[in-house]
Amino acid sequence: MINNFLIISCTGNNNSIGLKSNNKFFTKKLQNNIKSNNLLVNNIISFIKKHKVKLTSKYSIIVNMGPGSYSSIRISLSVAKGIRIVHGSNLYGYKNNQLPELKLENIEILIKNKHLENKMVNPIY
Repeated sequence: MINNFLIISCTGNNNSIGLKSNNKFFTKKLQNNIKSNNLLVNNIISFIKKHKVKLTSKYSIIVNMGPGSYSSIRISLSVAKGIRIVHGSNLYGYKNNQLPELKLENIEILIKNKHLENKMVNPIY
């Protein structure tokens, strides 16, 4: 079961990140034009620092695989894979239509119904 996670939803529309830690859930809307890894990484770093969280292997990374902007999805997948490599986190993906709104109850339904994918090879652009 996934208890703590960082969720990255950057497809070019309604870009957001979310964080569940110790049964608390936080979200942050991002600018819709994430054009570089640095912007997304800086947003994630400031977001987790603000909420006093240290990402470790106990955090799973959940990333939106599209459909959406090729560049935005590629950047979010790259950042998520980097976090996985550095922290040893599990990495999962979901499709845009599976999560109509970035709310904790919607994400928990995805997790409970095992709709998250562990194979991240073919994002949908």
